[in-house]
This record gives sequence, structure tokens and C-alpha cells, in this order.
Amino acid sequence: MNKKIIPIALIFTFWVTSSFIGDENEFDIVVIDAGHGGHDPGCNGGHSNEKEVTLSVALKLGKMIEDSLKDIKVVYTRKTDKFIELSERSNIANKNNADLFISIHCNANDNKEAHGTETYIMGLHKSESNLMVSKRENSVITLEKDYQNNKAYEGFDPNSPVGHIIFSLMQNAYISQSAKFAGHVETEFQKNTPLKSRGVKQAGFLVLWKTAMPGVLIETGFLTNENDRKTLAKDSGQTIMAKSIFNALKKYKENVKPK
Repeated sequence: MNKKIIPIALIFTFWVTSSFIGDENEFDIVVIDAGHGGHDPGCNGGHSNEKEVTLSVALKLGKMIEDSLKDIKVVYTRKTDKFIELSERSNIANKNNADLFISIHCNANDNKEAHGTETYIMGLHKSESNLMVSKRENSVITLEKDYQNNKAYEGFDPNSPVGHIIFSLMQNAYISQSAKFAGHVETEFQKNTPLKSRGVKQAGFLVLWKTAMPGVLIETGFLTNENDRKTLAKDSGQTIMAKSIFNALKKYKENVKPK
């Protein structure tokens, strides 16, 4: 008799869903992750380093939430210029039972004409450009001490396209919620900032891999593009980016607010 084999990705999705997703109406903890930090500057353009821009946007966003949404607890993966391993960023979110994980980054491209915002959710790469973005962000693990033996990464090779595709299946349980929030973010960027919205995309990011909640990685613009950089390098521009994410959060919150 032929036995029906249940795909392992489906088993994992069921386990994650039953183990971690509680009352869908609860929404009271948000983790804000400022990308890079410490000896990892991220990408750069002009006199701007990604680690500084992301930290400024993250702190501004957190303060907006703390000041206006008193029922939401904000947890930061870093509040200073400090290097945090990618695995620890997701650990922080999981240990705090977060309802949403927001990782803030800046983009870069050898083509200086590339510009605009992108918000990523965990998923399969739909294009070569998506793969290149995830490979650039994931390459941060090579700056971690003895990352090859870190069990949290399960032997992940940042130089292997196959590895990026395999682990992108792991967050299926949260794709719908993540996509909703990501859509709100890009809509707000388009409405409120001078930057072009490049839309919601999917790719495999280590920082999103093991977060047991909806999560997004936001590329706030290209530091390698002169016009994007003019916005991202200024305090006023960083405030606009933070405000847009905040507006998206309020819209998302309304959808999960207890009736």
C-alpha cells in the first residue's frame, strides 16, 4: 500500500502555527531591529553608513510608538552602535514573544541609478535582484566569530543560492500577516516620502528565518543613489521614513485589534 508522504515544509508550518500563534487579536509587543552595527557598517554612500541611518530610523520609530501607542511594548535589538549577531536578533524577538518583527536597512547597488524603497517578507526569490539583496544582507554572518559552527544557522552557506531557497520555506505560517504589514509600509512610503516605492518582495533573509511571528525587512532606500541618500542622510528624512512605518503599524494594528 502506498503511503502518502507529508512534505516536511507542511509539517513545520503546522508545528509553528500551533506552537507559536496565539490569540490572533493580541498585538502588544513589537521588536525593532536596526540593521548592522559595531564593526559591521553595512553599505555606505557619500558620508552615510547604513548602520547609522538604520539606528536613527529605528529609535525614531520606537519613540513614536512609545509616545502614541501606549498599549504596545517596544523592544530594540540594539539602541547603540553595537554588533548583534543575526541569530540573536531573532532570538530577542522570540524570547519577548513579539507580535511583529521590523528589521530596518538601507540598500546598495553598483548601478547608482537604482533607487527607491523595498519591503521584503520571507519567501522564495522571485528574481536575481531579490537574491542579490538577501545575499548582501546575509553575508553579515561572515563577520561573526565561528559562524560555521553556530547551530542556529544549521550549516547555512551565505554563498550558496540553494541554501537561500531552502530556508525561505520556513516562515510560511506568517506570510499572509507579513505581506499585509509590508503592503502598508510601501503604501505609506509612496504617500509620504520623495522616494519611489519598488513594492513588496520576497527573499530569504537569515534575520527573518527563525522569527516566530510576522516580520519584514525594510530597505529604506539606496545609499548608493544620490537622491535617496539626500533623504536618508538627513534627520528630517529619517523622521519621514520612521513616520511612514509608524503609520503602517497603526493600520496593521487595527486589523488585529480586539473587537
